[in-house]
Amino acid sequence: MNTKFSKTFTTFFFPVGDSVQQIVCEWVRYLKEELLWGNDDPLFPKTNVINSEDRIFTASGFKPEHWRNASPIQAIFRQAFEAADLPSVNPHSFRKTLVTLGQPLHQSPEEFKSWSQNLGYEDVLTTL
Repeated sequence: MNTKFSKTFTTFFFPVGDSVQQIVCEWVRYLKEELLWGNDDPLFPKTNVINSEDRIFTASGFKPEHWRNASPIQAIFRQAFEAADLPSVNPHSFRKTLVTLGQPLHQSPEEFKSWSQNLGYEDVLTTL
């Protein structure tokens, strides 16, 4: 996984439930089999914007490019939560949720350190 400051690390899917895992697996299958994207292409790609026949900018699929910053992703989250009539949360909240999920699951310091590294934290104190 590519991260801020060009760091790279390998991460594994967290045990968050079969339905969530199925959705992610279907999305990855779509990216690889339908769009023919590779392992170095983004999991959450940039929206492809075109000029429509009405001369209006409109979304048209995806580009195999990473977003430049988190602002568009935050807007997507905000719109999705509003459409579902739920209070808005930012994408980083999911990371915090995974930390909370991992605390009771991993009793030893080594297990929690592994969980922390899977989130991309170098220092377990950052995770806590």
